Amino acid sequence: MTIRAATPADAEELRALIESVEGFASLKALPEDERRACVAQHLAQALSGDDHQVFVATEGDAGRILGYVAVHFLPYLILTGPEGFVSELFVTEDARGQGVGRALLERVTDEARARGCRRLSLLNMTDRESYARGFYQKSGWEERETARNFIRTV
Repeated sequence: MTIRAATPADAEELRALIESVEGFASLKALPEDERRACVAQHLAQALSGDDHQVFVATEGDAGRILGYVAVHFLPYLILTGPEGFVSELFVTEDARGQGVGRALLERVTDEARARGCRRLSLLNMTDRESYARGFYQKSGWEERETARNFIRTV
């Protein structure tokens, strides 16, 4: 397995991976051409600046994509360094349990250290299979007992 930075050429394979994951009804409700354009546009945007990074895990150097992780580096005035926020981590169903997700998280951790980050954070929905099996705790992450996630749809 190889972990590398994503490129715009990965957009179609990433779209297919996302569509294979349970959920994401709003994206899946779009016609196929719009889904393709949406993922390609968002990937290009993520790759255009220094404050985002997307890594993919592939079978060997040029093999199919097994999973990906997206991280955003956020400057916080209250911290002594930025925070890396992992917004997406998905692995193909047939590659789960083989260390792909853990390897992607390690790559993000290495990148965060290189950037001087003070911490990494992520959200894991409690109805996801990864939450039920304690994937993040087993990978060295701690669940906050005193925080709750709030969202506002706009």
